[in-house]
Amino acid sequence: MCQLGLHQKVNILPEIQHQLCRREGLCQLIRRFPELQLPVSPSVCLDQSIQLKLSNSSHLLKTVKSYMWKPGDWRREQLNQTTVLAPQETLLRAKDLSVILKAYVLVTSLTPLRAFIHSTGTVWNPPKKKRFTVKLQTFFETFLRTSSPLQAFDNMKEAISKLLLAAEVFSETSTLGPKAFHRCRLCFQLLTFDIGYGSVRSPVVLQVHEHLNFQDDDNMDFEDQNTEEFLLKDTFNFLLSNESSLSIFSEIFQRLYRSGIFKGENYQKELNQCLSLEEINSIMTFIKELRSLGQFQLLFPSTTPGFQSLMREFYDMANPVGKPGSILTQYWSLLNVFEQFQLLNKKAQPHPLEWDSFAEDENMEKPQVPFNAVENKKAAVPQIINETKEIHCINDKDAQCHIKQIFTHPHLELNPEFNSKIKDYYSEVPFDVVTLTIGAETSKCRCKVYLQERAGPSFANYPLGLGMNKISMLVVDESPIQGETLITYKLTIYREDRPSLPLFEDFAACGFVQDCGLLIQPEETCGLQPISSDYIEAISQPGLKTCPSGDTKGQWIVPCLSCSDNRTCDWREITWQPHNCHYGVLTKPQLQQCLGGRKILFIGDSTNRGIMYYLIERLNETFQEWQKVHGTKFYHNVNGGKTLISYSYYPQFWISPSLRPTFEKALEHLLQRSHPLEDTSQTVLVVGGVQWLNSNHLQIIHKVLKRENLLNILVIIKTLGIGFHLPVDGVHFLTQSEVQNLWKENLIILEAAKKYGYEVVDTFTITMGRYKEFLQGTCGCHFHEVVKSKLSKEYHFLEMKRSRNHVVGKYFSNQSKVQQRQQDSVTNVQSPYHVRGPVNQVCSEILLSRMCASERTVQTLQKD
Repeated sequence: MCQLGLHQKVNILPEIQHQLCRREGLCQLIRRFPELQLPVSPSVCLDQSIQLKLSNSSHLLKTVKSYMWKPGDWRREQLNQTTVLAPQETLLRAKDLSVILKAYVLVTSLTPLRAFIHSTGTVWNPPKKKRFTVKLQTFFETFLRTSSPLQAFDNMKEAISKLLLAAEVFSETSTLGPKAFHRCRLCFQLLTFDIGYGSVRSPVVLQVHEHLNFQDDDNMDFEDQNTEEFLLKDTFNFLLSNESSLSIFSEIFQRLYRSGIFKGENYQKELNQCLSLEEINSIMTFIKELRSLGQFQLLFPSTTPGFQSLMREFYDMANPVGKPGSILTQYWSLLNVFEQFQLLNKKAQPHPLEWDSFAEDENMEKPQVPFNAVENKKAAVPQIINETKEIHCINDKDAQCHIKQIFTHPHLELNPEFNSKIKDYYSEVPFDVVTLTIGAETSKCRCKVYLQERAGPSFANYPLGLGMNKISMLVVDESPIQGETLITYKLTIYREDRPSLPLFEDFAACGFVQDCGLLIQPEETCGLQPISSDYIEAISQPGLKTCPSGDTKGQWIVPCLSCSDNRTCDWREITWQPHNCHYGVLTKPQLQQCLGGRKILFIGDSTNRGIMYYLIERLNETFQEWQKVHGTKFYHNVNGGKTLISYSYYPQFWISPSLRPTFEKALEHLLQRSHPLEDTSQTVLVVGGVQWLNSNHLQIIHKVLKRENLLNILVIIKTLGIGFHLPVDGVHFLTQSEVQNLWKENLIILEAAKKYGYEVVDTFTITMGRYKEFLQGTCGCHFHEVVKSKLSKEYHFLEMKRSRNHVVGKYFSNQSKVQQRQQDSVTNVQSPYHVRGPVNQVCSEILLSRMCASERTVQTLQKD
C-alpha cells in the first residue's frame, strides 16, 4: 500500500465506487433497502435485453411518478409493495425527461458521512441535446418552475444524501465476511449525480459517475473544459486549505463543556467520556471543511429532522446508540459541532453556510431597497472609521512604514492574500456592489495612509463602475524629518457586468423604463413588465415610421424567461425601443455623406464628450487620439478632413465660481474660434450636461446665436442624465426626492427646447433605468469609456437561441443585426482606442439620426 505524503489526498473511495457508480451496486442497494424507496430510476436494474426490448416497443411507456420520501413513510411501506412493478411502467427513458441536472458532489468521508455539493451544475435537455452550466439556485428558481424552489432544492439534496447514506450503512452493516475495503482518512471522491426531472418535477437519480462528467460521450468542448477547470480549482482550494481549525475547535468544545453534554435526539454523551483520536480527527477536519467551503455547501450530515430519524432507525439495528465509537454517536458529535460553528460564524458572516435565500413564493414581490436608504449607508461609514480608530499603533522608531491591514466594506477577498510586502492586489465584486468603503492600518503612528493622492482621505467611500476600478493607497511618513510618500499600494477591483442567463427557446419580451431600486416616477410602474406579442409584431414591421424627435417615449426591451425575475434575462440582447417608431441607423457611407462639409460644435461636460468621441469613431472607423479634454479642442482629421469637430468643456468646476467663465462667455468663445460658420444646418451645435443644464441656458443660447446671426443653425440639446446618486466622498450626493426633481427639470428643458425649435436627445429617460450600469468615474454618471482596442473586444460565447414565439424571436434577431452593424462600424483592429458603453451608444445613435433627419421642422423665432 502506498504512503501518502504531507498535503496529499487521493480521489478514491472504493465503497462509493462499488456501491453507487456501478449498476450492480445500485441495484444491490435498492434490494437491500426497499423500505427507503431510494429515488433511483427503476430502469437501472432492468436486464439489458429487457431494456432493449422495451425501448423498441411501439407503445409509449408511462412516466413513473417518483416517490419522494417523507419522515416515517418508509416504515409504513412493505417490501412486496415497492419491488413488484411491471417493467413497462418502470423504464424511465430520456424522452420522458424534460431536463437532466448534473450535480457535483464531494464526499470527504464515508464513515461518518461528510459530503458537500457545489453551487454549479450542468443542465442537459436530452431531446434537443443542449446543455449549459448554471448555478443550482438559478436552476431551481427559474428553469424548474416549481411552486417552491427551496423545497425542490432540498428534495434533490435529500435524494443524493439518501443514496450516500445507504452506501455508508451498507458498507458498515455488511455481514458478508471481512470488510473488503479499508477506511482511508485522506481519501475523497468527487462525484457527478445525473438527476432526471420529468413532468412531476421530482428528482430521480439516473446514474452516478465516479468523476466529473458533462455529457455522455468523451468529447469535451471549450465550455466543458472551462467548467472542469474551475470545479477542480474549487475542489483543490477546499481540500488543501491552510485554514487552521485548532482555535475554533477549542472554543466549540469549551462551549459544549459549559453546556454539559453533547445533544442529539434521544441521545446524550457525557463530555468526561473520552472521544477517540479518530473522532477528534474527524471533528477537526469537519471544522476545517466548514471554514473553507468556498463554492461548496454542506450536504451531509444534515440537520433535517427526517434524516436524524432515519439514521436512528438504521443504526439502532446495527449498532445500539450510546455504544462508544458508534457511527450514530459520531453523527451527533458532528451535528453539535455544526450548530456551535454556525453560532460562532454568525458574527462574521450572516449566511456562512448557505447560498442566497430562495424566495418561498416566486410571485411575492422582492423587497426593494429604498433610495433614501443610502442615508443609512452614509451613517455606516463613520461607524467603520470609528472602529478602526480604536486600533492601537506603535511608536517604535526602528519600525518601517507599511500597511498592516486593509479594511473594506463589503469585505474583499484579495488576490494574493494581503502581505505588507506585496504592493499590488486584485479582487472581484458582483454587479449589485456599487460602492466600496476602504481604509487601512499602518505599522506605526507617524505613518499615515492617503487614498488616490497625497491630499486624499484616509477612509473613503468609492463608487465601483462596471469593469476595472483602481484605488491607490499612499503610505506617508509624516514625521518632520521624512514627510514624504514611502510606499504605494494598488488595488484593482473588477465589478462584474449584470448577470446574463443564456436562453433556450421559451422566452418573452419584457420592458422597463425605471428600476424599482430608484423610483423616479412614483405613479408609473417599475421593473420588468411583460410586452404582448401583438406589440412586438407591430414594431417589427419593415414600414415602421421614423421617430419625429429625439424624445419620443420608449422603453428598454430585453428577452427573459420570466418578467418577474430579472436574473432570467439575456441582458446582452437589451435594446432601446421608442413607441411605434424607430431611429434609423445610418451606414458609414450615409453618415459620411450626411456630415460631409459640416461643422459640429460640442459644449458641455464629460457626458457630452463621450457622445462626441463615439461620433468621431463612427465616422472614421478609428479613434487615433484620446485625452480627457477639460478645455477647448479642435478635430480636423474627421471624415477625411470633410467634417470639423470642436469641443469646449463646461462648466469648469475646478475654478472658483467668481473666476469661472459663464456659459455665455464659454459659448461665445467656442463660436468665435470655430469661425467661419454658416447660418444653416451645415453648422451643428450640441449642448448638454449631466445635471448643470437648465432652461435658462437655452435662453442664453438663443441670445448668443441671435447676436452672432446664427439663428438658423441646427441646435441639439442633450438633456440631463442619471448620476451623483451614490453617497461617495468628494462629490455631492442627491437624495431620491432630488433625483425626482431632476426628472421634472428635464421635462422643462425638453419643452423649452421645442419652443426655440431645437432638436433634443432625452438622455435622462434612457439612463435612469440603468443607473447601476455606470462606468468609471466618481459621479456614477458615465456610460462611456475609452479603452485600448485590444481590451474592448467583447465575445458572446453562448449564442442566443431564438424563441418558439417567432414574433418575439424575429424582433430580437433584427435588433441583434442592427447592433452588430453599429458594432462593426466602430470596431477596427487597427484603431488604438475604442469608445465602449451600450447606453452611450444608444444616445449617440439617436443624436446622429437627428443630425441626418431627411425632414426637419424648425420653428424660426422672430428676431426681436
